Amino acid sequence: MIRTITAVLMLGVLVSACAGGPQTPHADPATQRAVTQGAIIGFTRDDAADGAGAHIWQGVPFAAAPEGDLRWRAPRPAPAWEGVRQALAHPDPCPQVANALSAAASGVRPGDLIGSEDCLQMDIYAPAGAGPDSATRPVMVWIHGGSNVWGHASQYDGAALAAAEDVIVVVVQYRLGPLGFFAHPAIAADAQAPHDAAANFALLDLIAALDWVQDNIAQFGGDASRVTIFGESAGGHNVAGLLGSPLASGLFHRAIIQSGSFSSVSLEEAQSVAENNALEAASRFAGAGADARAVRGAGLADVFHAYGGGGPLGDLPRMIADGVSLPRDGLIGAFARADGFNAVPLITGTNRDETKLFNAFVDSLVRRRFGFLFSPRDPDLYDALSDYQGRMWRVRAVDEPAAIMRAGGHDAIWAYRFDWDEGGSFLTMDLSRVLGAAHAMEIPFIFNHFDFFGQIDFILFNRRNADGREALARSMGAYWAAFARDGAPGDAGGPDWPRLDADGPLMRFDTPDDGGPALMTGGDTRARIIADLAQDPRLDGEQRCLIANALGFWGEAAGPDMLGALGCEGEA
Repeated sequence: MIRTITAVLMLGVLVSACAGGPQTPHADPATQRAVTQGAIIGFTRDDAADGAGAHIWQGVPFAAAPEGDLRWRAPRPAPAWEGVRQALAHPDPCPQVANALSAAASGVRPGDLIGSEDCLQMDIYAPAGAGPDSATRPVMVWIHGGSNVWGHASQYDGAALAAAEDVIVVVVQYRLGPLGFFAHPAIAADAQAPHDAAANFALLDLIAALDWVQDNIAQFGGDASRVTIFGESAGGHNVAGLLGSPLASGLFHRAIIQSGSFSSVSLEEAQSVAENNALEAASRFAGAGADARAVRGAGLADVFHAYGGGGPLGDLPRMIADGVSLPRDGLIGAFARADGFNAVPLITGTNRDETKLFNAFVDSLVRRRFGFLFSPRDPDLYDALSDYQGRMWRVRAVDEPAAIMRAGGHDAIWAYRFDWDEGGSFLTMDLSRVLGAAHAMEIPFIFNHFDFFGQIDFILFNRRNADGREALARSMGAYWAAFARDGAPGDAGGPDWPRLDADGPLMRFDTPDDGGPALMTGGDTRARIIADLAQDPRLDGEQRCLIANALGFWGEAAGPDMLGALGCEGEA
């Protein structure tokens, strides 16, 4: 989501890098494999989980570089190579504008355009010893978040999950920002192949990655008939896009959406109505009325500059109902029809305090001492605002889309809420209050890898909370892997996790000391949220109106009728 990157930029005052890695590895002959393009060799690490080892291959190409005349076309097959390719280093990120995190990690400056168009590559993690003679393991394909304008494979280490749960973990990259989502009619008219006429090139990249997995994952010990796609935030949104894409049919068999979205925009809006629509953007970087050759041949920096730099404020249409990669009636329309989407078993869920990641950097809500010690100005207002926003996120990502799917005849749906809020404190800053169960907080638990947020990790994940969070990580990893293995989470990580219906239940993920994992019942609705807001004793009238307008981020959630009922003025 767009606010994810805003928060990441701000978080740079506290962190210096994302997940780090070991020293340059050495090729291990035991990891040599034969894939479609040629021979490949990786390395082995023995620190994956409780001493268990993992085979790792990094920077494995799954498609040709989408540059030059291939920019804004469907991905083409990766070229073959001679000899044995060493897969010992993460791929270059796809082109994106550096923020504070990527700048600290690589030495570039925030705002710099970084990455390479030769980026359609993946990292693969397998338990040590996995190979083509035992291709029986479920495959989990991770799609990173970052508002679809930022992110890269090196942020995520799948070794512990692979080794502990005996699964294959694949971390993929895909085109970002204006290179990933671009609905220009001249580009569509210049199609050399039918899929070139799409507008969601990021989805086409992910589909190409899944095609490659089908053809090659057995070499790494994976079962191509049991592929799970999973992703967080924009990655979850992309999982929803793959569920809705007719081009992805048969390429995956389960799906997990973590703090995702089910929204889409019409082709017409993406071309000429929305902010930073393709026609207006192209007129800025290629000139008004430019043909496909001129548009495709524009300088990379010019393209990103035309979108306000491609950063968090450089908004652009995403998940476009182009009639090629997505149905013309959009995602919600597709999910309402039993035959309108790839109806595989689905887990969808949110974090209880999603928006604390964003609200923590709003000056009117939080004070900062010495520039980095964060504390809420009004704790009741801070918690109430985050509570209602988190509930609305859940309604939009769990309750409403699940109801639409069930009405369309698909009920293989499970749901969760992540509640871990035991982050540590430092001087006057209490991260259990400031961040709580914030957006992205569940990712280190899924991967059981707590080197994730950089220098803030030593505060957030400390010795005092180690036992509880490690127990929760084992439980969540077991549920996720069981779902990938069997198409249902079952009781792999704790109590039996039943399917979602109108009244729940959801699995509430928390540490054993806080009573989790455990089931929680009760659905949520927009009407219930509004009714609770109207009578919340923590708030005065002005604060209710502030929250009502903040819910306007979700469009119709805070319309004029609701504002009027609360005695508020203005528009959401």
